[in-house]
Amino acid sequence: MPNNMKKLLDIFWTFLRISPVTFGGGYAMIPAIEKEVVEKNGWMNEDEMAEMLSIAGAAPGGIGVNASAMVGYHLAGVMGAVVAVIGITLPTFIIVLGLSLLYGFVAHYPKTQALVEGIRAGVVGLILAAGYKMAKSSIVDKLTFAATAATVIVLLFVPIHPILVILFGFVLGISVVAIKERMGMRSPIKQAGAKAAVTPSGYKYADYFIADGI
Repeated sequence: MPNNMKKLLDIFWTFLRISPVTFGGGYAMIPAIEKEVVEKNGWMNEDEMAEMLSIAGAAPGGIGVNASAMVGYHLAGVMGAVVAVIGITLPTFIIVLGLSLLYGFVAHYPKTQALVEGIRAGVVGLILAAGYKMAKSSIVDKLTFAATAATVIVLLFVPIHPILVILFGFVLGISVVAIKERMGMRSPIKQAGAKAAVTPSGYKYADYFIADGI
């Protein structure tokens, strides 16, 4: 079997297994995706995964599907993205179709309502875990912390569309990096990259940045 076909099957099987066991979809899928992609298969490191999740969360559509497409594309191009998306959506489609038919018959039972409440609580925990892991690589200085806090406050208390917040964050990030570089200061992006990146010899890339006067 050609290596490319084997990789495509590995991608498909990985995301096929993730989908049925992640209740809540979206951000609830992120811990499972990260465990499979980073810890188990070693396809990406934590920093690459965090960057990809930031883009997947900002892009239109569900973050779970977006993340699977980006991981698949990273590993095997367009076909990798296609098989990853099929793998993560196929079980969900079948399960939701079956549950929709079943729920109509059992929705009025108290135990069914209790089951749903328990699942909701679990989903909140999964989302918090995903948010914590993203925050570790995204909040790198006082400015990014302030932007995070302001975003939470705005989304909770101001009637504003989330897309406007995303666009504002995009403009703010580019502006801050440009201003800091113009003033000769190291940007948060380079600080985070220098902290995480390590060469095979064990020297951090920060040494090279400092040596080059960056």
